[in-house]
Amino acid sequence: MPIYGYECAACGHEMEALQKISDKPLTDCPVCHQPELKKQLTAAGFRLSGSGWYETDFKKEKRKNLAGDQPVESKPKSEEKSKTAAGPTPAA
Repeated sequence: MPIYGYECAACGHEMEALQKISDKPLTDCPVCHQPELKKQLTAAGFRLSGSGWYETDFKKEKRKNLAGDQPVESKPKSEEKSKTAAGPTPAA
């Protein structure tokens, strides 16, 4: 369930309420008891965690956050190509 932010237009009281998406918005302020509560536009406050999510199941190397971290100790592409381009070494 999402958490909605509310602010009372009469007294300025701010609060948060855990509500279903289908619930009607709250109207009465719990402090001044006036029907002046207005729903605020707020950022989402949740994180997808646990198994079954991209970040936890499909990580590469030792990265903790796919969006921001850089891989730890990665070889330049030129080194990898030079080893494979030379081919196998001949047997003596």
